[in-house]
Amino acid sequence: MTLFVNRLTQLDVSLWCPQRGLIGASWQVDAELDGELGEDGMLFDFGAVKPWIKSRLDAGIDHTLLVPTRAPAIEIAECGEGLSVCTALPYPMEIRAPRQAFTLLPWQEIAPQRLGDHLARELMKRPPSRVSDIRLRLRDEVIDGAAYTYSHGLKRHVGNCQRIAHGHRSRLHIWQRGERCPALEQEWASRLNDRYLVDAEDILCRNEPEWRHTLTSRYRTDQGRFHLRLPLDRCIALPGPTTVEHIAAWLAQRIREETGTATRVQAFEGIDKGAIAEART
Repeated sequence: MTLFVNRLTQLDVSLWCPQRGLIGASWQVDAELDGELGEDGMLFDFGAVKPWIKSRLDAGIDHTLLVPTRAPAIEIAECGEGLSVCTALPYPMEIRAPRQAFTLLPWQEIAPQRLGDHLARELMKRPPSRVSDIRLRLRDEVIDGAAYTYSHGLKRHVGNCQRIAHGHRSRLHIWQRGERCPALEQEWASRLNDRYLVDAEDILCRNEPEWRHTLTSRYRTDQGRFHLRLPLDRCIALPGPTTVEHIAAWLAQRIREETGTATRVQAFEGIDKGAIAEART
């Protein structure tokens, strides 16, 4: 007998891609569980299966940076913060953070289905009674229109959002004069895609010539110290925390300034959640 739960939960992560660099991802998680029925006529109580799987994913991979340790030109070492990950392709990056901010995988690149299989095997190390096999499927949300991925960190967040490199794949809706603006949505999604959004307050200023074309973000939270260095053109600085509320407000203001038209923005943070902001003329 097989029990299935579609859209059981979702994962919001960042990952290092040998072709695209640092990108955000949001995956819906579908689950199937095989086993024998009990005397109660059930394999597993739906009210128990969802929190059991979700709690383990939340405590592990969710809101981490996925690092394919066998990708080309990548180096991983211990450091004062915990772990250091340095890359050279497709561009240089240096991140230092506590160990729990990373998920290290012995692969050349991150593939959602391979990751789902890996997570299912981890769950099967201590399965619930009567469960003989677990399968997980990670899939992108189907988005008809503009979408972008971004990475960020929220130093004031009390949970795992404080990790300096986690991310999302998000819709973007923009209205002007009461109508959706698909061209503006595509333009701004393109500007934001695969970018790191950083609070200007967290930027470390350096004057040395070798730092001229890079941006370094640094902060401390109750999980530890975080440090991230990226090429300047991969980053967008916001005048405040990079919460979805501030992202929506910043976008509305910037678009209004560039177009001279009152603008309403619905910015998503991953799947099915986000913020709405307006900027009036």
